[in-house]
Amino acid sequence: MKPVEVLLLLTVGSVCGRVAAERKLAYVSVLFRHGDRSPIKAYPTDPYQESAWPQGFGQLSQEGMRQHYELGQFLRSRYKNFLNESYSPHEVFVRSTDVDRTLMSAAANLAGLYPPNSQQMFRPDLKWQPIPVHTVPLSEERLLSFPLDDCPRYKQLMNETEHTPEFINAISTYQDLIELVKNKTGLKNTNVETVWSVYDTLFCESRHNMTAPDWVTPDVMEKLKNLKDFGFQVIFGVHKQQEKSRLQGGMLLNEIVKNLSKMATPDPTQQLKLLMLSGHDTTVTALQASLNVFNGIQPPYASCHIFELYREDNGSASVSMFYRNDSNMEPYPIQLPGCSLNCPLEDFLEITKGSISDDRDKECQLPSQRSDRGGGRQRIPARRQPGSWRGILTEVQTPPSEIYALHFLGQQR
Repeated sequence: MKPVEVLLLLTVGSVCGRVAAERKLAYVSVLFRHGDRSPIKAYPTDPYQESAWPQGFGQLSQEGMRQHYELGQFLRSRYKNFLNESYSPHEVFVRSTDVDRTLMSAAANLAGLYPPNSQQMFRPDLKWQPIPVHTVPLSEERLLSFPLDDCPRYKQLMNETEHTPEFINAISTYQDLIELVKNKTGLKNTNVETVWSVYDTLFCESRHNMTAPDWVTPDVMEKLKNLKDFGFQVIFGVHKQQEKSRLQGGMLLNEIVKNLSKMATPDPTQQLKLLMLSGHDTTVTALQASLNVFNGIQPPYASCHIFELYREDNGSASVSMFYRNDSNMEPYPIQLPGCSLNCPLEDFLEITKGSISDDRDKECQLPSQRSDRGGGRQRIPARRQPGSWRGILTEVQTPPSEIYALHFLGQQR
C-alpha cells in the first residue's frame, strides 16, 4: 500500500473515531406492553369460559413470561456496555400499572435483564433475584393508563369523532359483521366496542390452540382485526389528534421529555441510567400518537418503544427512538416528524411541545365552562403535576376509573 493511501486511511479512521466518541449514550427510557395473556372475558356462547384458563381471565401466560424474559435479555445485550452487569437500585427504576399482567411482565423482563451474579444469588440453584417494581393503585393511575376518564373535553372530542365521515363509513362498512357477532355470540347489545371484545377473546383462544367456532372464518377474523385497529386510531386520532394527545398521551410524553431534559445535563450525583415503564397496548398507542408516529396497528404483546438520550462532547444532546414489535428482528428506528433520526434535544422538545398541555385541567373543561358571564372561571379541582423522574414513578394523582367504556376500548388490555 502506498504511503499516501495509508495516510488517508489513518486520517479517515481518526475522524470516524472522533465522531463516534463525540456521541455517548447517557440515558434510556423504555415503555412496553405486557406479554401474551388470557382473554379479558368470554362472550355468552363461548365454549371456553374462565375455567378453561388455568389462571383465569386477563392473566399473563407462560408464553407472555417467556416474551418478556427474552425482551429483558435483548435489553441486556443492547446495553451491555452501558448498564452495569449486576443490578444496582440506583441505576434502574421500574414503574408498572397495578395490574397482574403488567407487574408480572416487568418482573419477567428484569429476570432476563439482570441475572444475578454469584454474590447476588440467595440460593445456589436459583438464577433469579427480586428487583422492585413500583406502582400506584389503579384509582390513582394517571400516567400509564389511557384513555383517562376525567376529561369532559376529551369525551366531547370522541362524540365529534363519531360524526366524522371516517367513523360513519367504518360503521357502515362493518355493519353486517356487527350483526353477525350479535347473532352468533349471544350478546344482547352489540356495538363496535363489544365486537372488539369478541375479537380479543377469539385472538387469545387461537394463540392457545383452541378451536374456533365454525362461524369464525379467516375472513371474519381479518375484518374483526381491521375494525379493532380502526378503534385504536379513533381513540387517539382520526379527529383532532393533537388535541386528544394533549388530554391523554401527552401527559406521559410530558414526563418523558422532562426526564430527557434533566438527564441531558451532566450531574455527577445522578446515577439513573434506565427507566422502565410497563403498561398496555393503549399506553403505547397513546404515547406514539402524541409523538405522531403511531402506525395505526395495535401494539403486539411485549412491544417496546425506546428513547435513547445521547450527550455530545460539545455539550449538546440528541434523542433517538426505536420500536421493537417483532422479537425476530432488530428494533427499527422511528423518526420524529420534522426532525432527523438523531434528533437534537432542543428540536425534540420544540416539536413535541404541541402535544403537551400547559394546563390540562383548563383544557379539559368544555368551552362553555371555561368562563361564565360573571367573569369567574369554573375549574376542575387542581391536581399536582409530577415534575421529575421520581414524580412520574411515585406521585399520587386524582383517581380516574380503571375502565373507560368508549365505543372501541372497553377495558385495560
